Amino acid sequence: MSARSKARKKALDFLFAADIREGNPITLYNAREKIDSDLSEEAYVLELLEGVAAHKDAIDELITTYAQGWDLDRMPSIDRNILRVALFELVHNEGIPDNVAISEAVELAGELSTKESSTYINGVLSRIVAIKASL
Repeated sequence: MSARSKARKKALDFLFAADIREGNPITLYNAREKIDSDLSEEAYVLELLEGVAAHKDAIDELITTYAQGWDLDRMPSIDRNILRVALFELVHNEGIPDNVAISEAVELAGELSTKESSTYINGVLSRIVAIKASL
C-alpha cells in the first residue's frame, strides 16, 4: 500500500471519528499519540484533513446535489467521509489524477463499507468528474 493510500485511510479514520463524536478531525489528529511513521504520509493526512475542513461546505453541497437518493445526514458516515476525501482530491487538489482519486475511494469503500457503497461512490464521483470543468 502506498504512503498516500495509507494517508487517505488514516485521514478517513479521523474524519469518521469526528463525525461520530461531533468533533473536529484536525483537533483529534493533533491530540493523537504520536508514533513514528512516514513523514510524507503524515503530511498528506494533514493536507487531506485541512483541505476537507476548508472546503467542507462546497464538498457537502456537491454530495447533496449528486448523491441521488441519499440525504447527506442519512448517508452512512463512512461513505460520506470517503466522498469528502475523494471530492477534495478531485476538485481542490490538482496533483491527484481523477482516476486515482476515484479508484482509491472505491477501494476504501470496498474495504470499509459495502459492495453497494463502492458502486454508489463510483457513480457519484463519475457524475461529478463529468461536470468538473464547469465547477
